[in-house]
Amino acid sequence: MYEGPVQDLIDELGRLPGIGPKSAQRIAFHLLAAEPADVTRLQEVLQKVKEGVVFCDVCGNVSEEMTCRICRDTRRDKTLVCVVEEPKDVLAIERTREFKGRYHVLGGALDPLSGVGPDQLRVRELLARIGQDDIAEVIIATDPNTEGEATATYLVRMLRDFPGLSVTRLASGLPMGGDLEFADELTLGRALSGRRAM
Repeated sequence: MYEGPVQDLIDELGRLPGIGPKSAQRIAFHLLAAEPADVTRLQEVLQKVKEGVVFCDVCGNVSEEMTCRICRDTRRDKTLVCVVEEPKDVLAIERTREFKGRYHVLGGALDPLSGVGPDQLRVRELLARIGQDDIAEVIIATDPNTEGEATATYLVRMLRDFPGLSVTRLASGLPMGGDLEFADELTLGRALSGRRAM
């Protein structure tokens, strides 16, 4: 264990997702050895992210403006909405270049063991959006894991009351327990184009 600020930095870095104790220590010592200008630039970027990035008031994606570029794009199909768990999933689907509709970011997945229920997700916003807009199809693109499947099942039950709404799910081919974020573009593109009705 190190003294004072060095250990504090290691502890804080270790709280980041995917950063274990060894990685936190490596990053901390990299920052200690870095040029002051590099550390200042990192500090400024972190500050800009906290102050300048908001969640789109329509879909919940990250944005610099109140409405993200995808929701502002008039060429996108407004009748088609792809429901994902996190903003990183929007990027994964966009990389396929297969989807031309809009998105709805839930902000996570149902996980009762961690205290995440429907009220902690953007489900109400999705239902309101479907009730107000001319949405014809909702594609549920949650992760193929236990939480993602539970979320998909819950959404299908909630959406069945909308007359004329088609609810589909990504086709199989994505590994169970995986994340959309890590799926390659070809597999994710095929899962999107081969989606199945729910």
